[in-house]
Amino acid sequence: MRYLHTMVRVADLEKTMAFFELLGLKKTRQTDSEQGRFSLIFMAAPGQEDCPVELTYNWDGDDGLPSDSRHFGHLAYSVDNIYEMCQHLMDNGVTINRPPRDGYMAFVRSPDNISVELLQAGEPLAPAEPWASMENTGHW
Repeated sequence: MRYLHTMVRVADLEKTMAFFELLGLKKTRQTDSEQGRFSLIFMAAPGQEDCPVELTYNWDGDDGLPSDSRHFGHLAYSVDNIYEMCQHLMDNGVTINRPPRDGYMAFVRSPDNISVELLQAGEPLAPAEPWASMENTGHW
């Protein structure tokens, strides 16, 4: 058995792809189905193309999105510097739902309410402001 990918349905493909690009993922392939009226976009971190997230976009919309159902849990990525990544995301309008107060873990949400966990690679960073005193926003 081998891990293939995680699939999530998205309502706004352009905004969702832009969100994952902010995280550093790149589009690795795309399949468009005229008959099924959907697109599958695979995005992965450079050098990790075998571990993509599959964005499924229904051309005629999806009335169930965005919802807050978390039946799939969340996506998780390690980052080289969690403070720099969170600042980069904030600078681009992304809400940090669970700030990295511990220098190790943060949560954000995509435009389609996909919960994304960010984990500091290696040892946690020393607590630092503004993160150490930042409150949670919403939920993750």
